[in-house]
Amino acid sequence: MIFKATNGAEIIEKIEISEAEAMQSFYPALNHALVIVKAEDDYLLGYHKWRDDWETFGGLIEPGESLPECIKREVEEELGLSNVEPTYLGIVHYHMPPDYWNKDWHEEYGGLYGMTITREMLQTIEELRRDKDEIGEIAFYSELKKRGAKIDEINEKLLEFY
Repeated sequence: MIFKATNGAEIIEKIEISEAEAMQSFYPALNHALVIVKAEDDYLLGYHKWRDDWETFGGLIEPGESLPECIKREVEEELGLSNVEPTYLGIVHYHMPPDYWNKDWHEEYGGLYGMTITREMLQTIEELRRDKDEIGEIAFYSELKKRGAKIDEINEKLLEFY
Protein backbone atom coordinates (compact mmCIF):
# COMPACT_ATOMS: atom_id res chain seq x y z
CA MET A 1 0.00 0.00 0.00
CA ILE A 2 1.28 3.45 -0.95
CA PHE A 3 -1.13 5.67 1.00
CA LYS A 4 -4.18 5.51 3.27
CA ALA A 5 -6.45 8.55 3.68
CA THR A 6 -8.27 9.37 6.91
CA ASN A 7 -11.55 8.13 5.36
CA GLY A 8 -9.90 4.73 4.74
CA ALA A 9 -9.44 5.16 0.98
CA GLU A 10 -6.16 3.63 -0.18
CA ILE A 11 -3.79 3.92 -3.06
CA ILE A 12 -2.71 0.29 -3.20
CA GLU A 13 -0.20 0.47 -6.04
CA LYS A 14 0.86 2.25 -9.21
CA ILE A 15 1.10 -0.21 -12.08
CA GLU A 16 3.56 0.31 -14.91
CA ILE A 17 1.64 -0.99 -17.93
CA SER A 18 0.88 0.41 -21.38
CA GLU A 19 -2.42 2.12 -22.10
CA ALA A 20 -3.45 -0.67 -24.48
CA GLU A 21 -2.55 -3.42 -21.98
CA ALA A 22 -4.40 -1.55 -19.22
CA MET A 23 -7.62 -1.46 -21.22
CA GLN A 24 -7.30 -5.19 -21.97
CA SER A 25 -6.26 -6.31 -18.49
CA PHE A 26 -8.32 -4.11 -16.18
CA TYR A 27 -11.50 -3.10 -18.02
CA PRO A 28 -14.26 -2.71 -16.65
CA ALA A 29 -12.57 -2.18 -13.25
CA LEU A 30 -10.55 0.49 -15.07
CA ASN A 31 -13.19 3.17 -14.85
CA HIS A 32 -11.56 6.61 -14.94
CA ALA A 33 -8.62 8.73 -16.03
CA LEU A 34 -7.00 11.58 -14.10
CA VAL A 35 -4.47 14.19 -15.13
CA ILE A 36 -2.00 15.94 -12.83
CA VAL A 37 -1.47 19.46 -14.15
CA LYS A 38 1.90 20.95 -13.24
CA ALA A 39 2.93 24.59 -13.64
CA GLU A 40 6.60 25.12 -12.84
CA ASP A 41 6.93 23.99 -9.19
CA ASP A 42 3.18 24.07 -8.49
CA TYR A 43 0.05 22.14 -9.44
CA LEU A 44 -3.36 23.22 -10.70
CA LEU A 45 -6.42 21.75 -8.97
CA GLY A 46 -10.15 22.06 -9.51
CA TYR A 47 -12.86 22.50 -6.90
CA HIS A 48 -15.35 19.67 -7.35
CA LYS A 49 -18.66 21.16 -6.16
CA TRP A 50 -20.49 17.87 -5.64
CA ARG A 51 -17.71 16.35 -3.51
CA ASP A 52 -16.74 19.63 -1.82
CA ASP A 53 -13.03 18.96 -2.41
CA TRP A 54 -10.10 20.25 -4.43
CA GLU A 55 -8.97 17.53 -6.84
CA THR A 56 -6.93 16.66 -9.90
CA PHE A 57 -8.82 16.79 -13.19
CA GLY A 58 -10.44 13.86 -14.99
CA GLY A 59 -13.44 11.63 -14.98
CA LEU A 60 -15.13 8.38 -15.87
CA ILE A 61 -14.43 6.47 -19.05
CA GLU A 62 -17.51 6.55 -21.25
CA PRO A 63 -18.75 3.39 -23.04
CA GLY A 64 -16.52 2.57 -26.02
CA GLU A 65 -13.92 5.17 -25.01
CA SER A 66 -10.20 4.42 -24.60
CA LEU A 67 -8.02 5.86 -21.84
CA PRO A 68 -6.38 8.45 -24.16
CA GLU A 69 -9.79 9.46 -25.54
CA CYS A 70 -11.17 9.84 -22.02
CA ILE A 71 -8.36 12.03 -20.73
CA LYS A 72 -8.36 14.25 -23.83
CA ARG A 73 -12.13 14.75 -23.49
CA GLU A 74 -11.83 15.53 -19.78
CA VAL A 75 -8.96 17.98 -20.37
CA GLU A 76 -11.05 19.77 -22.97
CA GLU A 77 -14.15 19.88 -20.75
CA GLU A 78 -12.48 20.81 -17.46
CA LEU A 79 -9.51 22.87 -18.71
CA GLY A 80 -10.70 24.06 -22.12
CA LEU A 81 -7.53 22.74 -23.76
CA SER A 82 -7.70 20.77 -27.00
CA ASN A 83 -4.98 19.20 -29.11
CA VAL A 84 -2.96 18.30 -26.01
CA GLU A 85 -1.12 15.04 -25.42
CA PRO A 86 -0.95 14.35 -21.68
CA THR A 87 1.88 12.03 -20.66
CA TYR A 88 0.68 8.59 -19.64
CA LEU A 89 2.06 7.67 -16.19
CA GLY A 90 0.45 4.28 -15.55
CA ILE A 91 -2.52 2.80 -13.73
CA VAL A 92 -3.37 3.49 -10.10
CA HIS A 93 -5.10 0.76 -8.09
CA TYR A 94 -7.37 2.00 -5.28
CA HIS A 95 -9.47 0.57 -2.44
CA MET A 96 -12.29 3.08 -2.11
CA PRO A 97 -15.08 3.69 0.41
CA PRO A 98 -18.75 3.82 -0.61
CA ASP A 99 -19.68 6.89 -2.63
CA TYR A 100 -22.46 8.07 -4.88
CA TRP A 101 -21.30 5.69 -7.66
CA ASN A 102 -20.85 2.57 -5.50
CA LYS A 103 -22.65 1.76 -2.25
CA ASP A 104 -19.94 -0.65 -1.00
CA TRP A 105 -16.20 -0.58 -0.39
CA HIS A 106 -14.64 -1.46 -3.74
CA GLU A 107 -11.45 -1.65 -5.75
CA GLU A 108 -10.99 0.45 -8.84
CA TYR A 109 -8.29 1.26 -11.33
CA GLY A 110 -7.66 4.59 -13.03
CA GLY A 111 -5.38 5.80 -15.77
CA LEU A 112 -2.99 8.50 -14.56
CA TYR A 113 -1.56 11.22 -16.77
CA GLY A 114 0.53 14.33 -16.33
CA MET A 115 0.74 17.55 -18.30
CA THR A 116 2.67 20.76 -17.90
CA ILE A 117 1.32 24.26 -18.41
CA THR A 118 2.67 27.74 -17.75
CA ARG A 119 1.18 29.83 -14.94
CA GLU A 120 0.18 32.38 -17.57
CA MET A 121 -2.19 29.80 -19.11
CA LEU A 122 -4.51 30.05 -16.09
CA GLN A 123 -6.36 33.02 -17.62
CA THR A 124 -6.89 31.15 -20.90
CA ILE A 125 -7.99 28.00 -19.10
CA GLU A 126 -10.49 29.98 -17.04
CA GLU A 127 -11.96 31.50 -20.22
CA LEU A 128 -12.10 28.24 -22.22
CA ARG A 129 -13.11 25.57 -19.71
CA ARG A 130 -16.68 24.36 -20.21
CA ASP A 131 -17.45 22.19 -17.19
CA LYS A 132 -18.12 24.88 -14.59
CA ASP A 133 -21.13 23.04 -13.13
CA GLU A 134 -18.94 20.26 -11.74
CA ILE A 135 -15.59 22.08 -11.42
CA GLY A 136 -16.60 25.40 -9.90
CA GLU A 137 -13.16 26.96 -9.51
CA ILE A 138 -9.52 26.31 -10.37
CA ALA A 139 -6.51 27.36 -8.33
CA PHE A 140 -2.87 26.56 -7.71
CA TYR A 141 -2.01 24.09 -4.96
CA SER A 142 0.35 26.50 -3.16
CA GLU A 143 -2.42 29.11 -2.89
CA LEU A 144 -4.91 26.53 -1.63
CA LYS A 145 -2.47 25.35 1.07
CA LYS A 146 -1.95 28.95 2.23
CA ARG A 147 -5.67 29.49 2.67
CA GLY A 148 -6.23 26.12 4.35
CA ALA A 149 -8.54 24.77 1.64
CA LYS A 150 -9.94 21.24 1.89
CA ILE A 151 -7.86 19.21 -0.58
CA ASP A 152 -8.79 15.58 -1.28
CA GLU A 153 -6.07 13.48 0.39
CA ILE A 154 -5.86 10.85 -2.36
CA ASN A 155 -5.58 13.52 -5.06
CA GLU A 156 -2.96 15.36 -3.02
CA LYS A 157 -0.90 12.17 -2.82
CA LEU A 158 -1.26 11.61 -6.58
CA LEU A 159 0.60 14.88 -7.22
CA GLU A 160 3.80 13.12 -6.13
CA PHE A 161 3.60 10.88 -9.20
CA TYR A 162 4.34 13.79 -11.58
